[in-house]
Amino acid sequence: MEISGLLTAIVIGIVIGVLGRLALPGRQRIGVIWTILVGIAAALLGTAIAAGLGVAQTEGIDWWELLIQVALAAGGVALVERLKGGR
Repeated sequence: MEISGLLTAIVIGIVIGVLGRLALPGRQRIGVIWTILVGIAAALLGTAIAAGLGVAQTEGIDWWELLIQVALAAGGVALVERLKGGR
């Protein structure tokens, strides 16, 4: 992976992580770094799932892929918050 691909993954991870947090009601008590990490993981996993379902490559914006990624990010943020919530 080249540096441009890594930077792109980070930027997409930030956006997906923030969208995942916005999809959850209330305040989430996790930090920015956790949000970015969850977003990157959700973006990568969501792309793989979308490719497996055959909806990763479409004309224009890949709405199904984006929906899968945001749903995974919301679930990931909720999971991390639950795991870190006692601290």
